Amino acid sequence: MLEGLHHGLPLAVLICAIVALCACAAILKTLLATGLAWRLAMDIPNARSLHTRPTPRVGGWGVVPVAVILIAVAAPALWLIACLAVLLAVMSQIDDRRGLPARIRFGGHVAAVAILIVSYPADAPVWVLLGVGFVLVWLVNLYNFMDGSDGLAGGMALFGFGGYALAALLSQHADPMLALAAAAVAGAAAGFLIFNFYPARIFLGDVGSIPLGFLAGALGYWGWRNAVWPAWLPAMVFAPFICDASVTLLKRLSRGEKFWQAHREHYYQRMVQSGMGHALTARLWYALMAVGIVLALVALQLSASYQWFVIGCWAVVLVVAGAWVDRRWRHHMSNVGQPEVSRK
Repeated sequence: MLEGLHHGLPLAVLICAIVALCACAAILKTLLATGLAWRLAMDIPNARSLHTRPTPRVGGWGVVPVAVILIAVAAPALWLIACLAVLLAVMSQIDDRRGLPARIRFGGHVAAVAILIVSYPADAPVWVLLGVGFVLVWLVNLYNFMDGSDGLAGGMALFGFGGYALAALLSQHADPMLALAAAAVAGAAAGFLIFNFYPARIFLGDVGSIPLGFLAGALGYWGWRNAVWPAWLPAMVFAPFICDASVTLLKRLSRGEKFWQAHREHYYQRMVQSGMGHALTARLWYALMAVGIVLALVALQLSASYQWFVIGCWAVVLVVAGAWVDRRWRHHMSNVGQPEVSRK
């Protein structure tokens, strides 16, 4: 069962994560200390924001360079994934500073995913690959939706990519390079989290959130393509993130709303607004994600039928958690005397 734990690989993975943490933290501390962080990109609060003061959106300036350099050095087989993440970061920085039309941003996301799948095709029917491509494009954007609460996106990256690293080690088809690549991203996320946890001094910004979303999908795809883990594992590892963004989008679409506009209807946003605050909300999400990752790692060692049983049980837990947040939100809105959803 633990065939991946050999030849000092776990120690190498840990060292890679620590190096990434220290390097990312050093970069971000320098940006803050010199004042450069405020000149690169700023998040100005508006009616839809959860924060009340201007905050630099420069987390990606630490996370992305550290993660991609370590991936290129420690996991050279994944060099193209690192390069595509850099290109997305460059495009996103331009968008952070000057703004880009949605069609250009979305076209860049689709192009990156298409290059990934065409360069590393999986042994699957074309319709399956098209479906995978759709999911990966959604993941590219997912982190951008969740970069609005102190400590949330950074913590989710730390737990999610940390889960990838452990799964790549514990799999019966262990992949050392995949484990090192995931550890590099998790470590960089930990370095960012030092400055992002409540009260946040920085946020990821598009330059960080878009490449992180791509890496979550790309590394998950790599593991599935190379039989390191089943297709369900990446989805289960990032399930809280995926479910929040997906359910919120479907709700807005069902109401005919302009889903691309900024809003405060995500579950994590409602938890913060209903009185739980940033810190407690982040900690609850960490706990939820940690439980899901542990269950995924356990299920990875089981037969297929037991795996689906575990997945089904976890889906029930997430539905119950979502229903609890919805109920809490309705109670909160009734107390303040406002309708549940404000419409323009």
